[in-house]
Amino acid sequence: MQFGIFDQNDRSGLPLAQQYEQRLQMAELYDESGFYCYHMSEHHATPLSIAPSQNVFLSAMAQRTRRLRLCPLVYLLPIHHPMRLAEEICMLDHLSQGRFEFGVGRGASPHELQALGVDPARAAQMYAEAFEILQRCFRSTTLDFQGEFWRFDDVPVVMQPLQQPTPPVWYALASPESTVWPAQKGVHVVCGGPVQRVRAITDRYREEWSRANPGASVEPRMGVNRYVVVAESDAEALEIGRKAWPVFYANFMKLWHKHGTQPVNAKLPPDFDQLLASGHAVAGSAATVTAQLRQQLEEGGLNYLISSFVFGDMPHEVAVQSVKRFASEVMPVLREIEHESV
Repeated sequence: MQFGIFDQNDRSGLPLAQQYEQRLQMAELYDESGFYCYHMSEHHATPLSIAPSQNVFLSAMAQRTRRLRLCPLVYLLPIHHPMRLAEEICMLDHLSQGRFEFGVGRGASPHELQALGVDPARAAQMYAEAFEILQRCFRSTTLDFQGEFWRFDDVPVVMQPLQQPTPPVWYALASPESTVWPAQKGVHVVCGGPVQRVRAITDRYREEWSRANPGASVEPRMGVNRYVVVAESDAEALEIGRKAWPVFYANFMKLWHKHGTQPVNAKLPPDFDQLLASGHAVAGSAATVTAQLRQQLEEGGLNYLISSFVFGDMPHEVAVQSVKRFASEVMPVLREIEHESV
């Protein structure tokens, strides 16, 4: 079992420079504490993220960490020029000395795509075309591609990633049917939702992966994201979560409310207690958090846990103490869960 971080970096109310610095300090703590990877989302025109350029932010983080791996989860491929994105992936892989990974997706919010001039109805085709171009850039010294959205004719490719043939790739999914392509390609996955749905996803992923890789024994990572608060007592952890969640929820929903719509897949409740009841959040003492996460990880058939420790207006010092308790008291116990991953 390995452990990662997921960070929306939503607006906390602090000056941006101060929030950036605190997040970089958290990255140093994750690095020192033995977390595997820092994952961050991509959002635009919304306070759900005040770090809309993942590459800029992770470039700074690469200089503040030494072991922690860095992973956009995900790049919204329809809004990126694929050749420029391939070049920047190469840069980040070398700047981090081979610690870079990346996720790919088409975008969950049509409003964010429209804000950047992309027709949501064409996002799936743009995503597929952009991903194909990325793969060609990583495997060739010349790019030839004639697509509907991008065209390249004998364009020199002068950079390659440090990790060959490509840095590890991630994909976010919400259903068992979505596992076929990532399982066949050995792409790492992260999912959400209740543990019963998660188990259906990991079972189908293992089935498809075993069929595509007969005899292989080390599985790709199958992760789940959970909001985690660890405090001295259950009551203190609940109070922390209840105070911070309304700010995060308002940031999460602001663009949807502006357009009078609702998220399709990534739905979250406005109340932190409802989030706990659904299993999307775990809050309590180290003993409580350990027991609840152990149950979720084992029942979900997971080999990777991605935790969100900072959200809303949670004070920096509170998040630091939560991470320290998790690293010293929770992680050593959960590491014993035996699911191998590469």
